[in-house]
Amino acid sequence: AEAQQHKLEMICKKLQLKPGERLLEIGCGWGGLAAYAAKNYGVEVLGITVSKEQQQLAIQRCQGLPVQIELIDYRDLVGTFDKIVSVGMFEHVGHKNYRDYMAMARRSLIDDGLFLLHTIGKNQTHLNIDPWIEKYIFPNGALPALSELTAAAEQDFIIEDVHNFSADYDKTLMAWYERFEAAWPTIQTNYTERFHRMWRHYLLCCAGTFRARDNQLWQVVLSPSGVEGGYR
Repeated sequence: AEAQQHKLEMICKKLQLKPGERLLEIGCGWGGLAAYAAKNYGVEVLGITVSKEQQQLAIQRCQGLPVQIELIDYRDLVGTFDKIVSVGMFEHVGHKNYRDYMAMARRSLIDDGLFLLHTIGKNQTHLNIDPWIEKYIFPNGALPALSELTAAAEQDFIIEDVHNFSADYDKTLMAWYERFEAAWPTIQTNYTERFHRMWRHYLLCCAGTFRARDNQLWQVVLSPSGVEGGYR
């Protein structure tokens, strides 16, 4: 939980958020980052998602803050923002949509804005998806290679910074696994033992892929025309 707060703080600092700015979060999840940025950096946030459940919980989490949570497909969004952030959503965009995604981000960002993209990725360009993950955990998920990400972005953005902290994600997954196992006696009446085995397998095999450095975790900071004097 402490590391999660550190991650949110690092994202806000990388975006160089300032009070009064408008922040777009593409794929806002359960509203944690939107709430943190609004509360600690004084920004107005629009979070978009295609999940009704996420929208409902995010609205509750962000009550009293200058945050809107809308049920919108990113391709249909209209408007411009000072900063854009997307955490853990690009894995669900799909290879055919990478260019559309980057074009949408560019038209939604002011000329001197910043865009932070946080995504899991793979080492090589291919279309292979783990069949078990595809069937049971993330249907239609797809991990980008860094070359695919940069190719999709090159028409619209300059890449200011690339941060790879995949080895840390091994620790994250193991922490999730330990908390899941500790909580299981109190939640097992809501699930089956089959679910228990599947979720344990998912967390541990994913931790293994990051420990083996087969998967990566990137934060990429992009700007439309390059930050004058360089990005710090």
